[in-house]
Amino acid sequence: MCKQCETNPVYEFTNQRKLCRTCFLRYFQKKVLYTIKKFSMIEKEDVIYYENLKDFRDAVLDDVLKMFVERVSLVYIRLKKKFPERIVKSSLHKKNKIAISSTIDFEAKEIVRILIKGKVLELKRISPVENQKSKIIIKPLYLFLDKEVLLYAKLKKLKFKKSKPENDDISLFIDELEETHPEIQRAVVNSFLKLYSQK
Repeated sequence: MCKQCETNPVYEFTNQRKLCRTCFLRYFQKKVLYTIKKFSMIEKEDVIYYENLKDFRDAVLDDVLKMFVERVSLVYIRLKKKFPERIVKSSLHKKNKIAISSTIDFEAKEIVRILIKGKVLELKRISPVENQKSKIIIKPLYLFLDKEVLLYAKLKKLKFKKSKPENDDISLFIDELEETHPEIQRAVVNSFLKLYSQK
């Protein structure tokens, strides 16, 4: 049972804490706000570009960004590929940012992939906020597991298409580790964040 509401839970953390639908949605939205504030992702009058490729992550990104419509300008773009430079160069306003729906699952696998390849310098692009030449990339879902994001999408009844699972060797390796050692992906990202905050 949900400890706070004493109703049937929809989610259970590894520490056995359980949340009902209402409490889970509240937890999720509060954590989004925490993530954005902690990493200074969004400021007043920002122009946020984002796209929705119709998977559950993008559907949730679209939903949570709308919590900021009174403070920022949201620019929804329809593209079949990654953001071309022309989008950001069309306006060199320093408030331009691009939001992407990257999660702990993706970030943890990227960290492991980069370390295995020995390309440590590439770790800078794993940060919650990426400052690139002509653009700033923010990741509001950075501290969430895929399963949390998917549950949020289902509970909010957001429209999305089922995405194909990654089946490369590193992804399969990490997925197997997560099954036997829950929270290992979160541990990888948290360890990286400790190093990131010391720089």
